[in-house]
Amino acid sequence: MGNCCSQGNATDAPVNTDDNNKGEPTPENTNDRSNNAGGNANPPSTPVKPSPSASPPPSKGAKVAPIGPVLGRPIEDVKNTYSIGKELGRGQFGVTHLCTHKATGEQYACKTIAKRKLVNKDDIEDVRREVQIMHHLTGQPNIVELKGAFEDKHSVHLVMELCAGGELFDRIIAKGHYTERAAASLLRTIVQIVHTCHSMGVIHRDLKPENFLLLNKDENSPLKVTDFGLSVFYKQGELFKDIVGSAYYIAPEVLKRRYGPEVDIWSVGVMLYILLCGVPPFLGCQKLREELLLTESEHGIFNAILRGQIDFTSDPWPSISPAAKDLVRKMLHTDPKQRLTAFQVLNHPWIKEDGEAPDTPLDNAVLNRLKQFRAMNKFKKVALRVIAGCLSEEEIRGLKEMFRGMDTDNSGTITLEELKQGLSKQGTKLSEYEVKQLMEAADADGNGTIDYDEFITATMHLNRMDREEHLYTAFQYFDKDNSGFITTEELEQALHEFGMHDGRDIKEILSEVDADNDGRINYDEFVAMMRKGNPEGQPKKRRDFG
Repeated sequence: MGNCCSQGNATDAPVNTDDNNKGEPTPENTNDRSNNAGGNANPPSTPVKPSPSASPPPSKGAKVAPIGPVLGRPIEDVKNTYSIGKELGRGQFGVTHLCTHKATGEQYACKTIAKRKLVNKDDIEDVRREVQIMHHLTGQPNIVELKGAFEDKHSVHLVMELCAGGELFDRIIAKGHYTERAAASLLRTIVQIVHTCHSMGVIHRDLKPENFLLLNKDENSPLKVTDFGLSVFYKQGELFKDIVGSAYYIAPEVLKRRYGPEVDIWSVGVMLYILLCGVPPFLGCQKLREELLLTESEHGIFNAILRGQIDFTSDPWPSISPAAKDLVRKMLHTDPKQRLTAFQVLNHPWIKEDGEAPDTPLDNAVLNRLKQFRAMNKFKKVALRVIAGCLSEEEIRGLKEMFRGMDTDNSGTITLEELKQGLSKQGTKLSEYEVKQLMEAADADGNGTIDYDEFITATMHLNRMDREEHLYTAFQYFDKDNSGFITTEELEQALHEFGMHDGRDIKEILSEVDADNDGRINYDEFVAMMRKGNPEGQPKKRRDFG
């Protein structure tokens, strides 16, 4: 279970049933992983991304590490970089330990997944996809960040941000239930996280209080969502059929094996019900509670979910505001088409602060990153293009899925209309002029469309520039003669190679970066330019608790 992997009751464990298991869902093997992603397993192909790399090939006789079967990268011992400490939690597939970076002393959480437990190709694909999704969502302030993934002979190790404040579930239990104002403030953050995931083409599929962690012990600690082991990439209109999730939080359409991103809103609606009254919605009715206690099985819970009867008569519901009850009803609508979206939840009167819109703008990663890219100089854009070519498949898988989602005619390029429609589907309202500006910024070669390489370059998260090997590779690309400096001629040559020389004086571009005014760029000046003005690298202030 992400950072903590703490064990819960059988009804709290992730549920997964085999797709061959027809008819009524069963509670067996409730801790199993998803068997497959469902939907379209083979989306249309996209242009192959070139991988320029300045790294020299291994010398003759050099020992090359074998490739691991799970991550598809050379076998590497996590203990070379991190020292492993005490156990933090344990789950069906993983054990999480405290770990310390040997060079910096920074503490993280290391989730270790034993490869012997990955019994088939689907189990392996689930782990691979979990890593890809965490890379894709990196840099979002309320999502646990993946620091590194390692595979050795026996295990896969995911090194993640350490959340020392424990589970949100424990805080809910300690409080009993939240005041409406506090619940609204907390829900606002949770739904903003869901909006971020959905706008980036990810369905979490296992949202519950245990998978929300607190960064520290402070009352106003930032909230972080974790455990993407059951998460999937999705495109607009794509439907899934595998039954996954945790019993109390599963949406009715999951049990009917036909669902999309709306399932995450249902799960958060269940959480809101618990925040306000302290018990799950389908245990609120006395008759159902007795039935469920008699059966002690997921079957009883599933039947209650399918009935959709929500109790608003027991205490404390008579004293809870009509607006709160209205939001719960709309988040727990049994018809997913009638259920509110994350965007609509955030604009519901009950969740707005003092009747006003939320004080933090909605996250839309693609829009934010395109705007940042547009503001960059050509020098930096070419450097990013080189870095994009160095990224691994797992790092760019999510962006590849987003590109496919926007490229509705499968042409391998995104037109102005496709970009406009793609951003519109994420709840973004832009004028024609604004979309054209973003289009022109990403369209490096000026041919009127955004190809795959251009999309990856313009939308990859800028924390890729924190990696020394990427920066050095990009610097070497410009420094053709290996002199240790980038000259005016070398910069001009690189801009021409990528079709990005717009006629602006090269000396003017270079002078913006040339801190010591010696007419050339050294490595330190190059790194300073690449790391300058990266707003995504700055933590956003969020009010997580009222």
